[in-house]
Amino acid sequence: MRQPHKERELTAVSADGTRIHVEVHGDDGRPAVVLAHGWTCSMRFWAAQLADLAADHRVIVYDQRGHGRTAVPAAHSSGYSTDALADDLEAVLAATLEPGERAVLAGHSMGGMTLMAAARRPVFREHAAAVLLCSTGSSRLIPEALLVPMRPGRTRTRISRWILGSRAPLGPVTPLSKRILRYGTMGAGAAPDRVAECARLVHACPRPVRVAWAHVLGVLDLDAEVRELRVPTAVIMGSDDRLTPPVHGRALAAALPDSAGLTELTGVGHMTPVEAPEAVTGAIRSLVGTYLGEKEDVA
Repeated sequence: MRQPHKERELTAVSADGTRIHVEVHGDDGRPAVVLAHGWTCSMRFWAAQLADLAADHRVIVYDQRGHGRTAVPAAHSSGYSTDALADDLEAVLAATLEPGERAVLAGHSMGGMTLMAAARRPVFREHAAAVLLCSTGSSRLIPEALLVPMRPGRTRTRISRWILGSRAPLGPVTPLSKRILRYGTMGAGAAPDRVAECARLVHACPRPVRVAWAHVLGVLDLDAEVRELRVPTAVIMGSDDRLTPPVHGRALAAALPDSAGLTELTGVGHMTPVEAPEAVTGAIRSLVGTYLGEKEDVA
């Protein structure tokens, strides 16, 4: 029987004073993995990866600003930006890793955008040994979204922007809301318990936070930052992703200076770490084995 892993909580303070809730799972001295979740979720999005990896890794998870147990940023525009996401990641890395210690960093959706936004940052470059980008993109998120079944163009873009930026409350999780969530974010064959798990996470996100980040993602442009991501970087995507369709994953893989491979998961939607946990965990383990080995010496 697998023994319970060691767990501790801490707070990292970002550049603007926002307090970031962080958890570290697993024993000291193990290879380090840092996981960044996406829009409207929380660190619990990575439950399957935590359950597997913490047995023989030190897994660092945190709630993005405004999500989970991390504070909502001050009510000004700079509190919601990709620069703020990069600041938060730097604060987490500095609070959890020793000087010179390197880790494998994985980000899903907005978490992947966080890693791209931090690509030029000294703390990121000090600590990132390799990166996994899951179901994410660097620009043109709204025009490329496939939520609306019509031909690309201004009308589809306008409707998609309205849907993603809607201020309507999500309310309680219901059978109807789960069907809507599965259509928009998951593959048709997603298991009901995994749909319910994602619905609970998304519905728990405060409405003002959801809307504020939707506006940031609506104008996202991190194409230049992708070209600065100068560590081995793997990309994983779902063939049926309507939020960040495969066109994004292919563009990322083509633009990366040091591509470590592109994986397309057939029949999987946007929520790859929940829908296909074995594949995502396996990709993280592969990067650790290749770029960190069994155990990295800490300076």
